[in-house]
Amino acid sequence: MYIVVEGEDPEFDTYVNGRALARHEDAVEKLAASLGVKPLIEFFSADENSMSLLIEEGAGNPDLMKRLPPPQWYFGSEGLATIEALIKALRDEPHALGTEGPQVLEELQEYERVLQKTEARGLRWHLAVSWK
Repeated sequence: MYIVVEGEDPEFDTYVNGRALARHEDAVEKLAASLGVKPLIEFFSADENSMSLLIEEGAGNPDLMKRLPPPQWYFGSEGLATIEALIKALRDEPHALGTEGPQVLEELQEYERVLQKTEARGLRWHLAVSWK
Protein backbone atom coordinates (compact mmCIF):
# COMPACT_ATOMS: atom_id res chain seq x y z
CA MET A 1 0.00 0.00 0.00
CA TYR A 2 1.35 3.38 -0.92
CA ILE A 3 0.24 7.01 -0.90
CA VAL A 4 -0.67 8.89 -4.05
CA VAL A 5 -0.73 12.68 -3.67
CA GLU A 6 -2.95 14.63 -6.03
CA GLY A 7 -1.21 16.59 -8.78
CA GLU A 8 1.89 16.19 -10.88
CA ASP A 9 4.60 16.93 -8.31
CA PRO A 10 3.88 17.67 -4.65
CA GLU A 11 7.53 18.84 -4.26
CA PHE A 12 8.30 16.37 -1.47
CA ASP A 13 9.10 12.67 -1.25
CA THR A 14 5.89 10.62 -1.02
CA TYR A 15 7.59 7.23 -0.74
CA VAL A 16 6.29 4.97 2.02
CA ASN A 17 7.05 1.31 2.58
CA GLY A 18 3.65 -0.24 3.06
CA ARG A 19 4.61 -3.91 2.79
CA ALA A 20 4.12 -4.82 6.46
CA LEU A 21 0.91 -2.78 6.54
CA ALA A 22 -0.36 -4.66 3.51
CA ARG A 23 0.51 -8.04 5.06
CA HIS A 24 -1.35 -7.12 8.24
CA GLU A 25 -4.18 -5.15 6.62
CA ASP A 26 -6.92 -7.23 8.27
CA ALA A 27 -5.39 -6.86 11.75
CA VAL A 28 -4.76 -3.13 11.20
CA GLU A 29 -8.38 -2.75 10.04
CA LYS A 30 -9.64 -4.47 13.21
CA LEU A 31 -7.36 -2.31 15.35
CA ALA A 32 -8.68 0.85 13.67
CA ALA A 33 -12.27 -0.29 14.27
CA SER A 34 -11.51 -0.97 17.93
CA LEU A 35 -10.07 2.56 18.20
CA GLY A 36 -13.13 4.09 16.53
CA VAL A 37 -11.26 5.45 13.50
CA LYS A 38 -11.69 4.90 9.78
CA PRO A 39 -9.71 1.86 8.55
CA LEU A 40 -6.84 2.66 6.19
CA ILE A 41 -8.30 0.55 3.39
CA GLU A 42 -11.24 2.98 3.22
CA PHE A 43 -8.78 5.56 1.87
CA PHE A 44 -8.09 3.34 -1.16
CA SER A 45 -8.96 4.69 -4.57
CA ALA A 46 -7.88 3.61 -8.02
CA ASP A 47 -6.78 6.21 -10.52
CA GLU A 48 -5.57 5.65 -14.06
CA ASN A 49 -1.89 5.62 -13.05
CA SER A 50 -2.26 3.06 -10.26
CA MET A 51 -4.55 0.87 -12.37
CA SER A 52 -2.03 0.99 -15.23
CA LEU A 53 0.67 -0.17 -12.83
CA LEU A 54 -1.51 -3.03 -11.59
CA ILE A 55 -2.19 -4.15 -15.14
CA GLU A 56 1.54 -3.98 -15.96
CA GLU A 57 2.18 -6.16 -12.88
CA GLY A 58 -0.28 -8.73 -14.19
CA ALA A 59 -3.07 -7.96 -11.72
CA GLY A 60 -6.25 -6.35 -12.91
CA ASN A 61 -8.32 -6.37 -16.03
CA PRO A 62 -7.48 -3.87 -18.81
CA ASP A 63 -11.22 -3.60 -19.60
CA LEU A 64 -11.74 -2.01 -16.17
CA MET A 65 -9.80 1.05 -17.32
CA LYS A 66 -12.77 1.98 -19.53
CA ARG A 67 -15.17 1.85 -16.55
CA LEU A 68 -12.93 3.33 -13.88
CA PRO A 69 -14.79 5.82 -11.66
CA PRO A 70 -13.10 9.12 -10.85
CA PRO A 71 -10.53 8.75 -8.08
CA GLN A 72 -11.52 9.69 -4.55
CA TRP A 73 -9.24 12.15 -2.77
CA TYR A 74 -8.91 12.80 0.95
CA PHE A 75 -7.49 15.65 3.01
CA GLY A 76 -4.35 14.89 4.98
CA SER A 77 -6.21 15.51 8.25
CA GLU A 78 -8.64 12.67 7.47
CA GLY A 79 -5.84 10.15 7.15
CA LEU A 80 -3.89 11.60 10.07
CA ALA A 81 -6.79 10.89 12.44
CA THR A 82 -6.47 7.19 11.62
CA ILE A 83 -2.67 7.08 11.43
CA GLU A 84 -2.15 8.91 14.72
CA ALA A 85 -4.58 6.63 16.58
CA LEU A 86 -2.86 3.53 15.18
CA ILE A 87 0.59 4.89 16.05
CA LYS A 88 -0.46 5.59 19.63
CA ALA A 89 -1.94 2.11 20.02
CA LEU A 90 1.19 0.43 18.66
CA ARG A 91 3.51 2.59 20.76
CA ASP A 92 1.52 1.51 23.83
CA GLU A 93 1.55 -2.16 22.72
CA PRO A 94 4.26 -2.68 20.05
CA HIS A 95 3.46 -6.37 19.54
CA ALA A 96 -0.32 -5.94 19.29
CA LEU A 97 0.00 -7.17 15.69
CA GLY A 98 2.54 -9.89 16.48
CA THR A 99 6.25 -9.88 15.80
CA GLU A 100 5.92 -7.42 12.89
CA GLY A 101 4.18 -4.83 15.06
CA PRO A 102 7.33 -2.66 15.25
CA GLN A 103 7.67 -2.75 11.43
CA VAL A 104 4.02 -1.74 11.03
CA LEU A 105 4.63 1.11 13.50
CA GLU A 106 7.63 2.31 11.45
CA GLU A 107 5.56 2.28 8.28
CA LEU A 108 2.73 4.17 9.98
CA GLN A 109 5.26 6.82 11.01
CA GLU A 110 6.32 7.13 7.34
CA TYR A 111 2.67 7.59 6.38
CA GLU A 112 2.31 10.21 9.11
CA ARG A 113 5.24 12.26 7.75
CA VAL A 114 3.85 12.20 4.21
CA LEU A 115 0.31 13.08 5.32
CA GLN A 116 1.58 15.93 7.50
CA LYS A 117 3.32 17.41 4.45
CA THR A 118 0.23 16.78 2.33
CA GLU A 119 -1.96 18.59 4.87
CA ALA A 120 0.50 21.48 5.29
CA ARG A 121 0.46 22.09 1.53
CA GLY A 122 -3.31 21.82 1.20
CA LEU A 123 -3.07 18.78 -1.06
CA ARG A 124 -5.21 15.65 -1.13
CA TRP A 125 -4.24 11.99 -1.24
CA HIS A 126 -5.46 8.40 -1.42
CA LEU A 127 -4.03 4.93 -0.97
CA ALA A 128 -3.14 2.68 -3.87
CA VAL A 129 -1.99 -0.93 -3.95
CA SER A 130 0.87 -2.59 -5.73
CA TRP A 131 0.82 -6.37 -6.07
CA LYS A 132 4.62 -6.74 -6.26
